[in-house]
Amino acid sequence: MAATVSFGAVRTSAMHLPETQRAELACELIASLDGAADPDAKELWDAEVLRRLNEVEGGSAALLSRGEFSDRIASRLRQRLDP
Repeated sequence: MAATVSFGAVRTSAMHLPETQRAELACELIASLDGAADPDAKELWDAEVLRRLNEVEGGSAALLSRGEFSDRIASRLRQRLDP
């Protein structure tokens, strides 16, 4: 993009895009802020998933019912909305 295009012009143009294209643009812009991907991330997440699965299967994980989970999420959302 040419350096002469202003932020306001880009924003105005973007706001006229269809919703799906705005969402795609937003995702790409956010991803551009993340920096380089961690090359070890997949391996580390796989290890974390296996660790948690072993806790569940071994009986040492603290599990929540669907209702308890929903209540906790709702409470956290309320706290964020009404500080």
